[in-house]
Amino acid sequence: MKMTRFWFTFNLTMRDPHPPGVLMGCGITALDEEDAIRILKENVFPTHPFPGIKTMVADVDVSKLDQGHVLPNMGDSTRRGVWFPLGYS
Repeated sequence: MKMTRFWFTFNLTMRDPHPPGVLMGCGITALDEEDAIRILKENVFPTHPFPGIKTMVADVDVSKLDQGHVLPNMGDSTRRGVWFPLGYS
């Protein structure tokens, strides 16, 4: 079964209610886009309103993500689930 790495950014500001760590974006590995959004809603945003999606990149090249914060603080992007930010799997 092929998994796809997704990178999401959201229409959020510091003033909007949001879970910790999501202002830079979220990295999700999932079966498809629908599965990725389900993982986001269930694991990252279960107690916050689900924001509008600003960008969604499928098959994201993780080496191109922020090298100062995302890369050193991400989990295993080969496994289904949330790999950035940590703490939502």
